[in-house]
Amino acid sequence: MLPYPLLTLSLIIMWMLLNGFTLGHFVLGAVVAVFASWSMASLRPDKPKLRKWHLLPKLFGIVLYDIVRSNLAVASVILKGRPEGHTSGFLAVPLEMEDRTALAFLAIILTSTPGSAWLEYDSGDRTVLLHVLDVIDEDQWIEMIKSRYEKLLMEIFE
Repeated sequence: MLPYPLLTLSLIIMWMLLNGFTLGHFVLGAVVAVFASWSMASLRPDKPKLRKWHLLPKLFGIVLYDIVRSNLAVASVILKGRPEGHTSGFLAVPLEMEDRTALAFLAIILTSTPGSAWLEYDSGDRTVLLHVLDVIDEDQWIEMIKSRYEKLLMEIFE
């Protein structure tokens, strides 16, 4: 009945601290806490299955390097201005991977790297819509994402 009893108890206590210690507030807080606990149970993600966990440090190193490099590139665009022929734009990147955890990792990687932002994932045709601050060659961006991140994430999770 209570998938997260500590969450339920914590919410009841918080409700009572915020609204006062009366029987009516206790009952109302308990009802809200129970429904919140049930809602959290429906959001519980699947346990990630790491096939090759030893590749995680390699992925971390690549992402850290790319974040530093992108910070420098974005700082250059901000300080010096955008060179001729460079524009911002949207890219639709086709993906092969389907694992939800791998997709979440890719979303975090692409959004945490300055100059790019994950906007939308279309599960029907398995494409990601990205906004990129400095697009020179769309095909180069797509190839970089597929070879640098997607391939490694598929090895780790699928």
